[in-house]
Amino acid sequence: MAKIFKNRTDVAHFDYKDVKTLQRYVNQYGQIEIRKKTGLLEHEQRRLATAIKRARHIALLPFVASN
Repeated sequence: MAKIFKNRTDVAHFDYKDVKTLQRYVNQYGQIEIRKKTGLLEHEQRRLATAIKRARHIALLPFVASN
């Protein structure tokens, strides 16, 4: 299983308005990627999930993928 990011110098702060960054952490089915694949720490993964959920709530990201 390949990680999305190999370096720890990548994004540590997630903003719900930064849709392009958040889309990298959502798979083709619209699900949030797991920690093993993202390579994030526990608290970073929680912040990521919160940002994605906020973006979904205000319709910046879809809840499910459209076919």
